[in-house]
Amino acid sequence: MGVLAVFGVKNAATRIYYGLHNLQHRGQEGGGISTFDEDGKYYRYRGLGLLSEIFTNGEISHLKGSLGIGSVKYANDSKGGLDNVEPLFFHHRSGDFAVAADGNVINAAQIAGYLEKRGTIFQTNIHSELLAHLIKKNAGEDRIVNIVKALNMMEGGFAFVIMTPSRIYACRDKHGIKPLCLGELDGGYVVSSESCAFDIMGAKFLRDVNPGEIVSLDRHGIRSTTYSHYSRHHMCAMEYIYFARPDSDIDGCNVHTYRKEAGRRLARECPVEADIVVGVPESGLSAAMGYSEESGIPYEMGLVKHKYVGRTFIEPTQSMRELGVKMKLSPVQSIVRGKRIVLVDDSIVRGTTSLKIVKLLRDAGAAEVHVRIASPMMRFPCHYGVDTSTLEELLCSHRSLQEACAAIGADSLGYLSPESTRDSCFGCADPCQACFTGEYPTLLYDDVNNED
Repeated sequence: MGVLAVFGVKNAATRIYYGLHNLQHRGQEGGGISTFDEDGKYYRYRGLGLLSEIFTNGEISHLKGSLGIGSVKYANDSKGGLDNVEPLFFHHRSGDFAVAADGNVINAAQIAGYLEKRGTIFQTNIHSELLAHLIKKNAGEDRIVNIVKALNMMEGGFAFVIMTPSRIYACRDKHGIKPLCLGELDGGYVVSSESCAFDIMGAKFLRDVNPGEIVSLDRHGIRSTTYSHYSRHHMCAMEYIYFARPDSDIDGCNVHTYRKEAGRRLARECPVEADIVVGVPESGLSAAMGYSEESGIPYEMGLVKHKYVGRTFIEPTQSMRELGVKMKLSPVQSIVRGKRIVLVDDSIVRGTTSLKIVKLLRDAGAAEVHVRIASPMMRFPCHYGVDTSTLEELLCSHRSLQEACAAIGADSLGYLSPESTRDSCFGCADPCQACFTGEYPTLLYDDVNNED
């Protein structure tokens, strides 16, 4: 998911709407915006689909106020439907508030059991509701104290934005797995999952929210609270590899720069004789450029992405992913025909996309297709929000390199090493590579479920 919050800016909903468009790549199943006006009245509009499909009849103009939060929803077939589209809104005698989240709380089942024994009844199965009930469990204390206590009960990789009638709270997990950054906008402030949202909003990047930090935005300005002194910088490597937009800067590292460096290292680690380098749009293009520059093999646009087709990896079901691949890409036959191709992509998860693309290139007349992946073999499930929850759905969890190569129909297959994945990231010295190495930065629990 992608989250965004604005404080102290006129027509906050309009700014949020445009900012969310630059976060649309993080979720395409649904989205929503909530605001409070100056009298403390709450407004919300949300729906299923792309933002352009949700806000079609002037709904933005009815969302009044100078502070608001918004989100785009990551597709997940087990947590679909409008009820699970954020922001969520909560009435309480101590004050109304709204919440939106990115990521996953891996001890959600334990927290839910704890709350249910104390009379809590849940209306959704997403983790923003868990946070809301934890915050209100000790109602009567200062709100920031309740938020600190709630976050310290949660384990995982997450970013929350919380809105009251007079304040925004932006919270990042203590391991720094999920991104969250802070900007300045027309005398007010904005918080976003990625800095790429700031450009379209006209905001100025200030800094990343630190791991284990709560940033409070109100009439007093910016205030910081550290809720956990056990803080680490284990940014999810898949943010750099796949999820984030190339024009985003995350924890001091530009995403395009990271991908290009990964491509250079991939060329050194997995060389091959070929005629052209072809990148898989969109997140494989930067790595393909780096591979081409390092190897000296010309870069060509051998694949064209169809407009208006979403990201197949984040479709909720396998059948939808397979249909999406067929609709998504077309080979440029005059470029690939008779050529030995280095096909560079960001990652292989289930193998669906790679198998289809290799076949597309062969059907277009490619002489050889050598697949090079700008990340390590994905062998383990992610428990922090990437929708790869079981070993069975991962191509490489039970296959050798040679077997994986045969499964996707390539002439050869090569992956970037975990060491080069780490060293390509100039801002984060120790990114989370749990899905590659099996070394998880957090405790794991018996029941871990992916958040949208």
